Amino acid sequence: MKDLGEKIKVLHLIKSLGRGGAEKLIPETALVHDQSQFEFHCLYFYHQKNNIVEELERAGISVQLIPSGNLGLFFQVKKVREFIESHRINIIHAHLPWAGILARSVGKFIKTPIVYTEHNTWDRYNKLSYWGNRISFKEQDVAIAVSNEVALSMRLNSIWSPYRRDGRMKLKVIQNGVNTEMFRRRKTEDGRQEKLGIPTNATVIGIVAVFRSQKRLWLWVDVALKVLERCPDAHFMLVGDGEWRGRIEDQIEKSGKAANFHLVGVQKNVIPYLSLMDIYLSTSEFEGLPIAMLEAMSCKVPVVATSAGGIGEVIQQYPPEQVHIS
Repeated sequence: MKDLGEKIKVLHLIKSLGRGGAEKLIPETALVHDQSQFEFHCLYFYHQKNNIVEELERAGISVQLIPSGNLGLFFQVKKVREFIESHRINIIHAHLPWAGILARSVGKFIKTPIVYTEHNTWDRYNKLSYWGNRISFKEQDVAIAVSNEVALSMRLNSIWSPYRRDGRMKLKVIQNGVNTEMFRRRKTEDGRQEKLGIPTNATVIGIVAVFRSQKRLWLWVDVALKVLERCPDAHFMLVGDGEWRGRIEDQIEKSGKAANFHLVGVQKNVIPYLSLMDIYLSTSEFEGLPIAMLEAMSCKVPVVATSAGGIGEVIQQYPPEQVHIS
């Protein structure tokens, strides 16, 4: 029970703190809350080199690592429960399947309300996380979907057990968003474009992404090479890193067009790079509602994207007769 005048204490549970969209939403949302009224904590379980721990801490969030792999999370129930009880947590907010399964397991022993945010459609998860999510799904209080397509996926996959003992579980659609006051296009006066070897008059097409199969960056490079056949002066910027980086670099090198591609790695501040882009290109196979794309839109970068997941809910498709390629 929360005492009158005491801060509302929120615990974010998430498997890892890499630079994905789900992870980035945690500090972004904390920054728009009145922290005289809220106190934020975050537990994560898998540590990776390029993480956003510092960003969370700057946002006023207390961060703690409990080392664990996926299946090892089932052995962390006691530790998480003890953390919740010792810190007098008022709300548990879990992100993505593994953290959601863990939160619901903890919820069997305590009465703290559980909120779960789903960032993707369920058909994209592996069988273990899919079934763990589905079987335990009713053991929470509120489920949030980041797009209507994600909400539909949740309804279809939990239709056989949509009830809690005290009634129907609440499902809300809250589309992802970004801080439009922060993400604004800025003049690049630091010589960044020249350092990258991009001519000042070149058209720059880019993306900010984790280099994983979901993003289909090999297809992104294929599209870029086709654009170069029509527009040989175009340049292409990829901001990010991941397991697919080596294969993408090999693909670019074999194309003979490496001078037109710029892989700038992981960047804590992507605004200067978005400000260099004339077009944001996304070739994802599936998405919830990608944060990086919304950041590009906030920086007034036009988006060309596959209609994956929630992308089609925020991108207006122009009729073919209105699209002109010079």
